[in-house]
Amino acid sequence: MENKKKFDLNERFISLAALIIQYAEKIQRNETGQYLYGQLLCSGTSPALHYGEALSAE
Repeated sequence: MENKKKFDLNERFISLAALIIQYAEKIQRNETGQYLYGQLLCSGTSPALHYGEALSAE
């Protein structure tokens, strides 16, 4: 049961990142929109990457 939760969390992070990417693509591409687009992509996709790094560090 413990291993299934770990993999489930990883899949959930990846799904969240995919949703954030889809949402970010809808932001207007003016100066403010470009800034928000970059920030949203960085902060929205990093949890999946950090989680993977944390698992491999064990």
